[in-house]
Amino acid sequence: MNASVAIGGARRPEMDKGLGMAGSIGFGAAIIAALIYVVYSVYSDATAVGLAPTAYLPFLLLFLALLIALGFEFVNGFHDTANAVATVIYTNAMPANIAVVWSGFFNFLGVLLSTGAVAFGIVSLLPVELILQVGSSAGFAMVFALLIAAILWNLATWWLGIPSSSSHTLIGSIIGVGVANALLHGKSGTSGVDWSKATEIGQALLFSPLIGFGLAALLFVAMKVLVRNKALYREPQNGMPPPLWIRALLIFTCTGVSFAHGSNDGQKGMGLIMLILIGTVPTAYALNRAVPARYTTEFHANSIAATAALGQHAPAMMQPAEARAQVTRYIADKRFADTTMPALSVLIADVDRQVMNYGSLAQVPAAAVSNIRNDMYLASEAIKRLGKEKAAGLSEAKMTALTTYKGSLDAGTRFIPTWVKIAVAFALGLGTMVGWRRIVVTVGEKIGKTHLTYAQGASAELVAMATIFGADHMGLPVSTTHVLSSGVAGTMAANGSGLQMATVRNLLMAWVLTLPCSILLAGLLYMVFAQIF
Repeated sequence: MNASVAIGGARRPEMDKGLGMAGSIGFGAAIIAALIYVVYSVYSDATAVGLAPTAYLPFLLLFLALLIALGFEFVNGFHDTANAVATVIYTNAMPANIAVVWSGFFNFLGVLLSTGAVAFGIVSLLPVELILQVGSSAGFAMVFALLIAAILWNLATWWLGIPSSSSHTLIGSIIGVGVANALLHGKSGTSGVDWSKATEIGQALLFSPLIGFGLAALLFVAMKVLVRNKALYREPQNGMPPPLWIRALLIFTCTGVSFAHGSNDGQKGMGLIMLILIGTVPTAYALNRAVPARYTTEFHANSIAATAALGQHAPAMMQPAEARAQVTRYIADKRFADTTMPALSVLIADVDRQVMNYGSLAQVPAAAVSNIRNDMYLASEAIKRLGKEKAAGLSEAKMTALTTYKGSLDAGTRFIPTWVKIAVAFALGLGTMVGWRRIVVTVGEKIGKTHLTYAQGASAELVAMATIFGADHMGLPVSTTHVLSSGVAGTMAANGSGLQMATVRNLLMAWVLTLPCSILLAGLLYMVFAQIF
């Protein structure tokens, strides 16, 4: 097969070399070591806070959920590997077997050094009632449904060799769970999702391929004008690497896209794993017990400032339980009422009272952890929504005080243990080393009618790298697949090479169908799992 002509007369690069015996043994050993590390880490964290497994079913469900979450990242790895390595393989900048290991390593580093902003952006899409009760049967049904739906759709598109978006798939699965949960509780399906956040993420997913197409085309045209080296715009000679400087650029962009992919896509699994841990082992993971010693004092000061910003007009008779219900309703229904700000003020004061009584987050007893964490989450989400609420009439100074307080809340609840990052990094990094060939062939051969040139590969990769880094900085998930494949298409169009319309139709079909199919699949799975659990 590798001796066959790919397109444009150039022969397909060698892609049948595996990892070899030593590599395969190392690969299997890495998987076993990662699983042992996850089990040991959970056990260590649980025993550190005095937990002993009195019932084994919750822990079995926990490890099953963690295995599925890491499985999603593993599939994400080999599903999206083509985004980084297709151009270096088809321009002979790196041998295929070395390129995928190289990409896997930098995916690994990208996950380890990620910020976590994307992780909690994904989580905030979920229905508030499921987040508050993530350890319940409905919470387990939610996690299993959305992860299994995302894995199934990713595997289906991978099997067909169609580059589709793992981000798109996961967002659709989350929306499907939210809609199904609302319908099961007799509500309108539209009430089960934070549509403002979904719209924000949807726009990032919608415009990223357009940005990839347009910018890659412009960059390619600019290169043709500024760099008049004809070798850059011809198809690579069989087995011959590109000139040294363009080879270095291609390897650099492969490295950057791999790192950016790990940094952005790896966080999706982190957010879901944290939900799983919070639901099953709240004493160890619901609150950040490693905050600095000054945290409690700063939290108290920020609480007072936030209460003052909301105004001292809370009804004297409003109890914390009523305030909690009012704030929950505000987040779930997205309807601002006269009682919203007073209720939030009471909730903030009650959270501050509890934290001060215990002295620090590390001293919060096991029985109170979930309640305090939920109250802190509610206050944070309510403040985020108030920032967009014109009816609230908050001045810039008051909003600044509330935002500062929100930062204190998030520092206590939105954290990712090092072992979670390492486990996700292993899953994503190892995933890049298997199953990559199908989609690499599609990106390298089936988008344009001519063979990918050095300049086209560099242009598409540079744009993909910059777009993903920018989205990561803004805390938005974007489709690495869409950006890179549309970037390749953009360079083909700019070069007048022509596009293979059958592949373009498949890409567009996957782009259009991913959301509705993943919504439907996750919604149906959630209804089934809700009955089982």
